[in-house]
Amino acid sequence: MYSFQNDYSEGAHPNILRALETINYHQNNSYGLDEHSNAARELIQEALEDYSADIHFISGGTLTNLTFISHVLKPYEAVISAQTGHINTHETGAIEATGHKVFSISTEDGKLTPDLIRPVLDLHENEHWVEPRLVYISNPTEIGTVYTKEELEVLYGFCQRHHLYLYMDGARLAAALAAEEVSHLTFPDLPKLCDAFYIGGTKSGAMFGEALVLIREEFKDHFRFNMKQRGAIMAKGWMIGVQFEELFKDNLYIELGKESIRRMEPIKEVFAETGIPLLCDAPTNQIFPIFPNELAEEINSKYLTTFQCKPDSDHTCLRFCTSWVTNEDAVSDFVESFRDMVIKYR
Repeated sequence: MYSFQNDYSEGAHPNILRALETINYHQNNSYGLDEHSNAARELIQEALEDYSADIHFISGGTLTNLTFISHVLKPYEAVISAQTGHINTHETGAIEATGHKVFSISTEDGKLTPDLIRPVLDLHENEHWVEPRLVYISNPTEIGTVYTKEELEVLYGFCQRHHLYLYMDGARLAAALAAEEVSHLTFPDLPKLCDAFYIGGTKSGAMFGEALVLIREEFKDHFRFNMKQRGAIMAKGWMIGVQFEELFKDNLYIELGKESIRRMEPIKEVFAETGIPLLCDAPTNQIFPIFPNELAEEINSKYLTTFQCKPDSDHTCLRFCTSWVTNEDAVSDFVESFRDMVIKYR
């Protein structure tokens, strides 16, 4: 069965594999202090148009979130997240395990707004409560929606006025930037719209690895100490540095985001053509169609998807996700097969 479960079931882009093979027998400095990691940092700073940003390479998204959040919060400070936020749903309580409460907020489109955050601040008003300090967002969100530049401007302004840090999980940042017609976001916007964020590689053409970008000066002090304590410094750190060096040459990172979205389009189109509703309008490489239960069961008997939720007792919402290398013949096969399947449930 072909899998539409995620965008990390395949390996790495050929440019990355060639680069890793080229340096395989070279000796490199350790712990991310090598020439390839340094070159990657410079390329990222150039893309951001911010040469003051600190950039650290970490092997995965959960470890990046854990390492960053545990570094910047005091013991009595807490995180605000959408209910669907990755730190709230798929990280096994990693943030809570460091002693920091996560306040989850229900939101239909996976995005946080000042109006949603304000009641949490109003409730936690003195030393008898933990103090909300960091707002965690994902872009794209875990349900495929994107924050626009305008929305981030409003949200970041609110955070600054209320002495909150704004941190963006960019596991699929390539897709958010590739959907520029919707998001209106470019790389140089990011340092101006949040205090820290990470650039996801694992789900965007890398074998593994994320690039954490620290903008706020106070975050930079002794950050590598916390990285080491959390197990986030790799001896062979150049293995991530080389990958980001390649991803940030010739706009490859954004191009792979565009490709992951392009390969989703035929699937999205057939759902629109056959009247299948979506959980929300998602312009990225993840969509969440809602099917009658029997149709969802038939799809899952032939293809691998991810269960998302039960909107009601008669319907099932599934996640479909494509990558930069999703097999286009498999996409075409699904589209034709689905047209036949859906007829039975009219």
